[in-house]
Amino acid sequence: MIGLVVFAQAVTQAPIEKFLNTLGSGIALGAIYALLALGFVIIFKSTQVVNFAHGAVAALGAYFVAYFVTTANIPGRWMGDISLTLQWTLSALVAVLLTAFIGIIIERITIRPMIGEPLFAVAMITLGLDLIIRTITNDLLDNTIKGLGDPWGIAVIEIGFFRIAQTQVVTIVVLILSGLALAWFFKTRTGVAVRATAFDQEAAMAQGISVGKVFAIAWAIGAGLAALGGIFSSMAPRAAGVEPFTALIAFRAFPAVIIGGLDSVKGAVFGGLLVGLAEVFAGTYLFDVSWLGVGFGGIVPWILMMIVLLVRPYGMFGTEEIRRV
Repeated sequence: MIGLVVFAQAVTQAPIEKFLNTLGSGIALGAIYALLALGFVIIFKSTQVVNFAHGAVAALGAYFVAYFVTTANIPGRWMGDISLTLQWTLSALVAVLLTAFIGIIIERITIRPMIGEPLFAVAMITLGLDLIIRTITNDLLDNTIKGLGDPWGIAVIEIGFFRIAQTQVVTIVVLILSGLALAWFFKTRTGVAVRATAFDQEAAMAQGISVGKVFAIAWAIGAGLAALGGIFSSMAPRAAGVEPFTALIAFRAFPAVIIGGLDSVKGAVFGGLLVGLAEVFAGTYLFDVSWLGVGFGGIVPWILMMIVLLVRPYGMFGTEEIRRV
């Protein structure tokens, strides 16, 4: 509903204003998709597991923020009089860390015992995890919408013709900081071990690298990034809070993963931004084309994904596998 209002308002704007506002919204949506795609890619790149529970983990992370901010006031209750922005930020950080820890538990209990087993069986386990986690989250939500209590609400920043929600600016900043943090991490000793394991697990083990530890780290990072995506997808102007359908945001981000390449970190960012821009621009400029239908913008990323796959089956930045016949 919120998206339809935005598109309807965009029709009445001047061309330059319409373009700039659409560009800002597209980049912000792309940042959400990029965060989700990064988490998906890191797990796949390190463990070769297609994680169908990614969306459920994202929704769980968003629920944790809603609970810590609006119900439990954690960790604000122990810190005295602090600003709402700082309190929310700390609560969100605790939620992300808790989700990352849950990612480690998931890997240790359900994924690590399946090492060496058919990838299809592992994928089915993640599908089962998706149903379990979503059911638990929906029960906690009591099938209602729970606001995240963020300090920005529906406030916007206006610079001439350009208008963008403060939450969208924060989303873009978080993506940039996450990208910088990952770039730094992959240069550390542990990050190099993760990259080596992603390249060749057997060679990494021969060099004394603990593959199990690498798997746990990958799932922790992937779950944390999923939580970030779930958090910002549950905030205005995209939504009024976390709800039972929040988990579907990962499904909408899936074209970004495929377009960028299943094993490419930079491809995840590229694909996320491209898909976000394509979806918002299509929804804005094709909104008044009656024969296309109201929801055409939502299928544009999938059309774009199919076009990319026809040209580059491994994605724009994915690693091409050469197989001898």
